[in-house]
Amino acid sequence: MRLLIFFSFLLIYACGSPETPQAPISTSPPEWSYNQTIYEVNIRQFSEDGTFDAVREDLPRLKELGVGIIWLMPIHPIGEVNRKGTLGSYYSVKDYFDVNPEFGTKDDFRRLVEATHDQGMYLILDWVANHTAWDNPLTVSNPAFFETDENGDFIPPRGTDWDDVIQLDYENPEVWDYMISALKYWVEEFNIDGYRADVADLVPTAFWNRARKELDQIKPVFMLAEAETPEHHYAAFDMSYSWRMHHLFNAIAQGAEPLSKIDEYIAEDRSLFPPNAFRMQFTSNHDENSWNGTVFERLGDAVKTFAVLASTMDGMPLLYNGQEAGLNKRLEFFERDPIEWEHNEFFDFYSRLFNLNLHNEALFNGVRGGRMVRIPTSQDDLIYAFYREKNNDRVIVLLNLSNQTTEVSWNYEGLSGLYTDLFMEESLTLDATSSFNLEPWQYHVFVK
Repeated sequence: MRLLIFFSFLLIYACGSPETPQAPISTSPPEWSYNQTIYEVNIRQFSEDGTFDAVREDLPRLKELGVGIIWLMPIHPIGEVNRKGTLGSYYSVKDYFDVNPEFGTKDDFRRLVEATHDQGMYLILDWVANHTAWDNPLTVSNPAFFETDENGDFIPPRGTDWDDVIQLDYENPEVWDYMISALKYWVEEFNIDGYRADVADLVPTAFWNRARKELDQIKPVFMLAEAETPEHHYAAFDMSYSWRMHHLFNAIAQGAEPLSKIDEYIAEDRSLFPPNAFRMQFTSNHDENSWNGTVFERLGDAVKTFAVLASTMDGMPLLYNGQEAGLNKRLEFFERDPIEWEHNEFFDFYSRLFNLNLHNEALFNGVRGGRMVRIPTSQDDLIYAFYREKNNDRVIVLLNLSNQTTEVSWNYEGLSGLYTDLFMEESLTLDATSSFNLEPWQYHVFVK
C-alpha cells in the first residue's frame, strides 16, 4: 500500500494536478525569428514611386534601424468591381497568383525578396484567405467556392461593411486545396519566409493547421495571425496580435485605465497562451493609423513611452512604416498618400530599441527571452517598472506612465550592478534600493 501511494504521488507530480491543466505545446518558430523585430510596409504609401524597387532600395536603412522581418501588405492585383476609392483596398484580391502592376512585376518582387535575404532579413506576405474581389476569376471558374444568399448571389462577409469583397465558403474542401496551393506558390517560387494572415479568426483554425504543415514541408515559415486566439498557436501560428494590450496603452495614456490592468492582462495572457507563443506588441499599424488615429492623436506626449514598453515587454515589437520618421498623419487607405520622410530623433530612438532586441538575450522572443518581472515601487499607481533577465543579460525598464512629475524608489534584491542607460549613454550603478525623479512620461532603459 505504501508503494502504491508513493508511485501514485510520483504520477501526479509528473503529470500535473487535474486542477492545473498543462499548457498545450505550441508551434516551433523558425530559429531565426527569436530575436527579430517586425516592420510593416504599406507599399502604396512607402515612397513617391509606390513600387517594389523603392522598398528594395531602402532595405539598408531598415537594416540599420534594427528591423529583421519585413511584412508587406497584400501585393496582389486589386478588384475593380465595387472598388472603394480610386485605387481600392489591398484586401480586395483579384488574383492570388499575380502581383499588382502598380507595384512592379514578379521579377521586381523576386529581386526584393532576394535583396531582403542578402541583408540578413526576412520577408512575409499579407494573405487574405477569407474573401476575394467581386471580379476574381474564381467567381466564373469556380462559383461554388463562394457563399451565396437565398437568391444564389455572392455576398460580402457577414456583419461587416466590406462591400468591395465577397465571402469564400470554407465548407467546401476545394477552397482549402486552392488556397493552400496559392500559399505554397509564393514560398516555392519566390522563397518568401511566411505570412501574416488577415482576419485569421474568420477562417477555420483547421485550415491554418493544415496550411502550416504543408508550408513547413517546403521550408520553415513564420506565421502571424491577425487575431488573439490561443488555439492558433497550437499548430498554425508563431505570433498573434496583442490587441487588448494595444488598446490598454491608449486607455492608460488617456487616463481611462489604471496601470494594474497591465499586470492583469499579462497574467491572463500567460494562463491562456502556450509559453512559446510570440505576442506582437505595437502602438500603430495600418488599421490603427488610417481609421483610429495617429500615435500622436491616441497617445499624446506618451508616444515614446509606450513605444519603449512595446519594445521591451514580452513579445515582438512591430513598427508601422513612417513611425521612425515621426509620422503624424492618417494615411489614406484607398488613394495615393506617400509618407513624408525625414530623418529625425525618432530614427535613433527606434534604432536603439530594436538593435537592443536584436542582441540582448533578455529581450528575445518566446521561451528564448527573459520573462517580465514587475518591480514594486513607491508609486505603483503612476510608475511601471520591470526587469527581464536571460543568461548574462538583464534589462530594467522604468516608465512614468502619467503626466505628473514623480519621485519614485524601489527596494528590490537582486538588481544591484553596473548598467548603461540606453538613451542617455551613461554608466551608473544601481543598488537594491534606488530612487529616481521622473518627469511626466519619462522613461529609462538600463542595460546590464
